Amino acid sequence: MDQRKRYAIVGTGSRAGMFVKAIKTYQEVAELVAFCDVSQTRMDWHNAQLGVLSFSAEKFDQMIADTRPDTVIVTTVDATHHTYITRAMELGCDVISEKPLTTDTEKLCAIYDAIARTGRSLTVTFNYRYSPAYTQFRKLVMDGLIGRPLLVDFSWLLDTSHGADYFRRWHREKQNSGGLLVHKSTHHFDLVNWWIDAYPKSVFAMGDLSFYGKENANARGEQYDYVRYTGEVSAENDPFALSLNSQEALTGLYLNAEAETGYLRDRNVFGEPITIEDTLAVTARYSNGALLSYCLVAYAPWEGLRVAITGTKGRIEMDIEESITHLLGDGEASASKGPFKHTRMRVCPMFGEPYELEVPMGDGGHGGADPVMLEQIFDPNPPHDPFNRAATHIDGAASILVGIAGNRALETGALVQVDDLFPLTAHMAQKD
Repeated sequence: MDQRKRYAIVGTGSRAGMFVKAIKTYQEVAELVAFCDVSQTRMDWHNAQLGVLSFSAEKFDQMIADTRPDTVIVTTVDATHHTYITRAMELGCDVISEKPLTTDTEKLCAIYDAIARTGRSLTVTFNYRYSPAYTQFRKLVMDGLIGRPLLVDFSWLLDTSHGADYFRRWHREKQNSGGLLVHKSTHHFDLVNWWIDAYPKSVFAMGDLSFYGKENANARGEQYDYVRYTGEVSAENDPFALSLNSQEALTGLYLNAEAETGYLRDRNVFGEPITIEDTLAVTARYSNGALLSYCLVAYAPWEGLRVAITGTKGRIEMDIEESITHLLGDGEASASKGPFKHTRMRVCPMFGEPYELEVPMGDGGHGGADPVMLEQIFDPNPPHDPFNRAATHIDGAASILVGIAGNRALETGALVQVDDLFPLTAHMAQKD
């Protein structure tokens, strides 16, 4: 009798590719039994070499009944995660969700209600936690090198290749993604929560659409009248252009599916509508008293981060410039000669001489993070993880609530108390 764990994937855009490959890698203990999507074309593209059963989105319940998955992997548009998470649990399945867990508190409450009613488990895939560099940063805090963390200063730069991609895709409309504070910054807020082992209490944010969009282009004396890039002759010399004919995955998953879905993957970043911000600044206070100062820009000339944590006994610093050579179909950065171009990690004791540490790197996606995370997810006997990198539904909530509170602050101009949006304190207490 086949004892392999059974998985179904709902949402078969390029995000699903990592999980398809992982299940094939762990095929002795894992089996992919079904795809579910609004697009048969996308499912057929993945199925060219797999032959997995496919179901249209409205037949999600039938997929569960016919294929009996143990776990459903959700990689749909962010604003629809809650629909499939809650229904999968109601039908008896555990769930693995791509980040962000969801986009607003109403949907978050629906997910938590489903967990309480069904007792099913939910894992959120925060692959940044598994990056060797970010794991080492966590270890420095765990080892007490800086004492109690008091201030986190964190800047993340998306360049004009990677950053622009969020303004070509469905992410550019906040109703779909929650904006970059939810979709992208969720990664960063989760790192902060994890590094300092605390959760957010109050949040303030300011932000604007300062670079992308038609109005900003016109203000600079630039005009781009085309709706999309592929097949547009006048866009051939546009440095922001992306042709869906340039990669097999982009053609198979998006261009060929347009007649079926109506979705344009390559919209003009200086077109309309764009309802998200590209320039953001956030401040937050945490449950342990620490403060966060965070900035995100989506049109920088280089890609990477600068982060420092200062505590009662000193300070640790990390600077990383990523080595970007091209974009994958999901908009994530990739590199042909290692994930990083320049790195620096420094420990500054309060009353000692600063010293530098080698920044560890790994092989595989996201700077070596993906293979480690996937091993923890799919291997039935994964190695012991002293860094507690596996993220639960509580971690998923704690990360998006910084962004959701930030969005509320953008709307109101007021400091937002996280527990006024969602009872995170109570859930964290249950976790402890």
